[in-house]
Amino acid sequence: MLLLLLLVPLLFYSWRRFGRQATVDYPTVGELAGLPPTFMMRVRVALPYLRLLALIFCVVALARPQWGQQVTRIYRDGIGIVIVVDISSSMAALDLQIGDEPANRLDVVKETFRAFVMGEEAGAVVDDDDTPYGREGDMIGMVTFARFSDNLSPLTLDHDALLGALEEVTIVQLPEEDGTAIGDAVIMGAEVLQRAGGKSKVMLLLTDGSNNAGNTDPIQAAVAASALGVKVYTIGTGTRGTAMTPIRDSDGAEPRLAPVQVFIDEHTLTQMATTTGGQYFRATDGKALQEIYAEIDRLEKSTNIAEQYQRYIEGYPLLLFAALALLVFEGVLVNTRLRALP
Repeated sequence: MLLLLLLVPLLFYSWRRFGRQATVDYPTVGELAGLPPTFMMRVRVALPYLRLLALIFCVVALARPQWGQQVTRIYRDGIGIVIVVDISSSMAALDLQIGDEPANRLDVVKETFRAFVMGEEAGAVVDDDDTPYGREGDMIGMVTFARFSDNLSPLTLDHDALLGALEEVTIVQLPEEDGTAIGDAVIMGAEVLQRAGGKSKVMLLLTDGSNNAGNTDPIQAAVAASALGVKVYTIGTGTRGTAMTPIRDSDGAEPRLAPVQVFIDEHTLTQMATTTGGQYFRATDGKALQEIYAEIDRLEKSTNIAEQYQRYIEGYPLLLFAALALLVFEGVLVNTRLRALP
């Protein structure tokens, strides 16, 4: 169709050369020939070019110009993840850091888990390929525990709501609620993960102590989780040796800081992870905890399925509209202000 543009100059030439030349009898034009052309006379000379331009637009419209927009949709076959967080009084120990500021263990767990869920926007570390980790498309739930377990959030894709609930998590204050019931918490986390259906099921257990409460042995809980297809990654959170920990005296005075011996039952946590096909990690500082999350992210990848399609936008209506506008504009001028006689 664009080859028709070669005919446009020929049509224009034939129109100018052989078109009807209107004349009118007038005694003499000598006096008129000396008059300078007005602005409207100059404009009228350009009118034929409006019709020429309209013809060009019509020819290009016949070629049906288009422009495309390639769109890629990524469907993620996500996995089910439950984070099981220890909120016993020992999680108040000030032996970790956020940036350069000292922070208790629970605050560091919150900060790094937020990065794990949200990816680079939340300030997470990146891997060797500079690819931010994040869990978009994964259903994530949360269980907290001390002496008793609490299903704080069911599996959800609304990660903003999940992280909002995480912000409200605090360390237990009542002595009768204090303790570390690891086995009970793992059983509750496994029950939550049952709702993930056929998805891969992963549990992240963060604790800074050893099991000293509850009705379920941690190893038996791990065996039960493994039977349900749950893979447990255990993370021991805390420095080695002693840690400065707020201690509340019985007289109800303000807590005071005192060095407390750090003991994490790494043997049991390792055995739990091995039983379910997971791994045990030791996080002695905030950076190490971030690196652990990054490692878990690399181990537990979701499946991405990409679908591409091309969306085309037609350009010929705009060209036809422009051609029609030029022809109408020329017709209005020729029959009004620039009308010529005869």
